Amino acid sequence: MRHARRNVQRIARFAAIGGLVCGGLMVSHAVASETSGEPKAPNAETRAAETGRELVSELGTSRTAGSWIDAEGRPVVAVTDEKAAADVRSAGAVPKSVRYTMRDLRSATDALKDAPKVAGTSWAMDYASNQVVVRADSTVSAAEWDRLTEVAESIGKSVRMERTEGTFTPRLNGAAPLFGGSGRCSAGFNVTNGQANFILTAGHCGPTGTTWFSDQQGNQLVGSTVNGSFPGGDFSLVQYSPGTLLSGADIVAVGDGQGVRITGAADPSVGQKVFRSGSTTGLQSGEVTGMNATVNYPQGTVTGLIETTVCAEPGDSGGPMFADGLALGVTSGGNGDCDSGGTTFFQPVTKALDSLGVKLASDPGSAGQATPSSGNTGSNGNTDNGAGAAVPPGTSSTAPGGAVLPGASGPVDSVPEGQTGSVASALERVADIRNVGPGLFLIAGSLVALVALKIRSERGRRRYRNEYSQSWG
Repeated sequence: MRHARRNVQRIARFAAIGGLVCGGLMVSHAVASETSGEPKAPNAETRAAETGRELVSELGTSRTAGSWIDAEGRPVVAVTDEKAAADVRSAGAVPKSVRYTMRDLRSATDALKDAPKVAGTSWAMDYASNQVVVRADSTVSAAEWDRLTEVAESIGKSVRMERTEGTFTPRLNGAAPLFGGSGRCSAGFNVTNGQANFILTAGHCGPTGTTWFSDQQGNQLVGSTVNGSFPGGDFSLVQYSPGTLLSGADIVAVGDGQGVRITGAADPSVGQKVFRSGSTTGLQSGEVTGMNATVNYPQGTVTGLIETTVCAEPGDSGGPMFADGLALGVTSGGNGDCDSGGTTFFQPVTKALDSLGVKLASDPGSAGQATPSSGNTGSNGNTDNGAGAAVPPGTSSTAPGGAVLPGASGPVDSVPEGQTGSVASALERVADIRNVGPGLFLIAGSLVALVALKIRSERGRRRYRNEYSQSWG
């Protein structure tokens, strides 16, 4: 009988040891998965944004008025009838009944566009309040404000007026990796047309023909602007000069030697957490507050922008905005700074790519030469801690401020909330219970089983010794 118990204990002990090994392998696999360069599945917020956009597209502009992500991370869709609300609920989203349809909101923005332009003003659709919000900065006079108010009142209650501090200006004239005759900017995303490679950046940075350098002295040539839009849109293409070394074309540098791998392009949703990298202020985060925004800069009017709470300062223009490994926009302009905060507008990447006939470049996996006829789809641009673009010959892999340029840093797929100086480390990602929870649970259970078996075995030995000593005495 004692031998049978010992056999059972041996089997249980081997099973517990096997559990420790399996749990360790599961944790190791989670670490390898989180730190590899393979694209991850979209996170919950990105999936919620996609769900909301799909529902708005299916139900149409006469039955909906936009979508957003609520504080609990759920997709919310503004609807105008109960049937649409039922469809939204059946799709797993939250319906909110509103008065004005998307057609009404677009009609309001059209009326604002037709009114006399006032520099220092902007408007954007606030889906959650079911209104178009008109903002005026400190440069707008009282008389101009009164005229705008009259226009808003003539449209109706679908328009709301707000005053804001600071001034709406393009984010130019700061320390940046792209130096040109019209100022300094940040590189955005690497793109290609299949025959040549380019940097996608802001249009207000410089007109067609602008030559860009990686140093202020003009010794390291990056390329020149060959196409773009400003005002109207705010995007441009800087074609790389022949002989540019390719490396890490799909990495956006975010400082501290870290980078984010860009796997595609998308449009954000209101309420979505987003990140921006720029050569002046590095990595910053915030939230999307409006879509289809219009800004009346002193240089002209730009439409179709993304409105956010992400701060930016001069020199950040053209820098990339992204989330969950997806390219979302390039920095256009705004008000405020990264000490006091403010509103910043971004040119949607999807619209810029469509207008320019290019696509995001992917890393070819090996170095090559970017020439107009190279046919390579990857390039790596000249920038610092704020942008992903190529490293021209003769430049250092370390940008001003200590940031490491794309191609010199490992890929990172997401940025932790509230962190503005660096991206998540491998240990932080391992701490995610969704990735290693099952493995840790199996390890803990196996350890408990081993301890229990050890205690039981020790008690058995003590009992046997006592019995034996009594019979012997």
